[in-house]
Amino acid sequence: MNRMAAESSLNLYITAVHPCPYLTGREAMNLLVDPGYNMTDALYSRLLNSGFRRSGADVYRPHCKHCNACVSTRIPVNEFRANRSQRRNFEKNSDLQVRLNLEGFKPEYAQLYHKYIRCRHAGGGMDTDSTDTFAGFLLTRWCNTALVEFRHGSTLLAVAAMDQLKNGLSSVYTFFSPTEGNERGLGTYAVLWQIVYAQQLGLEYVYPGYWIAESDKMNYKTRFQPIEGLVNGVWTRLEK
Repeated sequence: MNRMAAESSLNLYITAVHPCPYLTGREAMNLLVDPGYNMTDALYSRLLNSGFRRSGADVYRPHCKHCNACVSTRIPVNEFRANRSQRRNFEKNSDLQVRLNLEGFKPEYAQLYHKYIRCRHAGGGMDTDSTDTFAGFLLTRWCNTALVEFRHGSTLLAVAAMDQLKNGLSSVYTFFSPTEGNERGLGTYAVLWQIVYAQQLGLEYVYPGYWIAESDKMNYKTRFQPIEGLVNGVWTRLEK
């Protein structure tokens, strides 16, 4: 079966309405790729360029009535220029050791994750995740996912899960020590590191996820300039 024939058979479903996890008082729905479809990283790369993301093995895109606040983003890494604050951040974290783990979830990640969730997203539902649930959210069998460890000496400070795809790196999730994270700006550093790594691999983009202008937790992405957003089906430069 050729590529076009395969994709023409791709079924999409609309999820039930649920509370928006980002904007208080709003309702959300997603388009969901048929979970029974034989997904591949090549197909996912194309879906990513159409605004889809993944959570575990589920591939989805926001499809809300009367709201288009979620904007898929990508950073063209060869055009990226760090600002003064980002250069300071990169220098401040130059003492960290970075290792790519391609072997799967480690038990030590769970403790760091739960500390992060309790501090940053308490009451959001994720603080009750079991270790298996959390590991399943990060990883899937059909995608090459690296778990990037950031350590100071032997101490694990942060983990960034990223999918390594044909034309870019897609950030899945980053979690870090709440105390060190605030002091070092580890969320910012994880994105900067992925941009540099994508450049080294000769890839075009880093996909940091959805940008939501009205959400304090999701609007940071436009600090990485230039950045493009998928607006009305067209990749367009987003301003700060």
